[in-house]
Amino acid sequence: MKNKSLHTPDLKTLSLVEKLCTWEKPYVKPEGYEQLFTQAMKEIVGWHQDHSEFYQRFLKSNNFVLSQWNGELEKLPFLVADFFKLHEIKSIAEKDITLHLTSSGTAGQKSQIFFDNWSISSAQQMIDFIFSEFNWFDTRPTNYLLYSYQTEEGSKLGTAYTDNFLTKYAPVQNAVYALKWNGKNGHDFDLYGCIRAFEDFAKEGRPVRIFGFPAFFYFTLLRMQDLKIPPLKLSPDSLVFLGGGWKGHADRAIEKTKFYQMVEQQLGIPNERLRDGYGSVEHCIPYIECKNHHFHLPVYSKVLIRDLRSMKPLGYNAKGFLQFISPYITSVPAHSILMGDLAILHPGSDCPCGLETDWFEILGRAGVSKNKSCAIAAAELLRSFA
Repeated sequence: MKNKSLHTPDLKTLSLVEKLCTWEKPYVKPEGYEQLFTQAMKEIVGWHQDHSEFYQRFLKSNNFVLSQWNGELEKLPFLVADFFKLHEIKSIAEKDITLHLTSSGTAGQKSQIFFDNWSISSAQQMIDFIFSEFNWFDTRPTNYLLYSYQTEEGSKLGTAYTDNFLTKYAPVQNAVYALKWNGKNGHDFDLYGCIRAFEDFAKEGRPVRIFGFPAFFYFTLLRMQDLKIPPLKLSPDSLVFLGGGWKGHADRAIEKTKFYQMVEQQLGIPNERLRDGYGSVEHCIPYIECKNHHFHLPVYSKVLIRDLRSMKPLGYNAKGFLQFISPYITSVPAHSILMGDLAILHPGSDCPCGLETDWFEILGRAGVSKNKSCAIAAAELLRSFA
């Protein structure tokens, strides 16, 4: 499972970053975890300080001196995710860039995130560890319905990249895209193609995996109800793994529990095989719901919740801005990043699923922005079906 050939760009200065971010048990803290996390963060801050002139100036402007930092995460200066919509910042040489992803869809400002081999591969390996934890590896040929963008040549869309990557955990028998490339620099939502795919998959009886934007999936189920299509019976070993939220179509969103009930009733997939995911190109650590539908933190990251006005860190059970902190990324200084989402942090003991780490609850986006994420751009394609 663990890729023994995967290493940080500099094992001498980033040895603890590698030790933490290649830990094979994503929800079990290794011995001495707190000290390991703190030291790994010191390593990555030092890395970016030494390799990014921008980040060096950024720390100086915030009166932050690494040698005087005792590891208090709330005192580590952070960047906001939207910063990467306006600036291209790198801590690596051009020759070391192995992947370039953007966050936006058909329009709007795009976050430009560059990855070296370590940054993207370590994040992908974390997904390997999590899928193994949930027993989601399968050797049987599997049908896929991808509620994401069909990739055209040279595509850099982060959501499309992720959903295609996820097909590696079960062999692809057939893959159907909901958002088909139209050859005119855009995508069309093939709603009736999705319905036909479900009907065909039900007849075949193979496991089905459904990945991508929940809004498209929901509108497919609604149209099936409108057409009075009888409930289908997909294989109970099927898996739904959604991501991207309801941005741009929040007025039509329904409670997650009701949504999952629809899936169970209309497609026959059991509740524990219905999961949501949270992530972004600006922060690629995978957050995947447990069987009780909570986003537990893998050991590779920590979360702070900041007050909406004062920006002071809050404790458990308080609403505020969501901040992610992780030492995994060496390519850009996105190791301490404030998201545009509102969230609440809960102790791990508040969830009976058996995972010991804390978990967070997403409450939605803060404010209104003209910037468009992948999900917002995708939601525009839904208007004619709403």
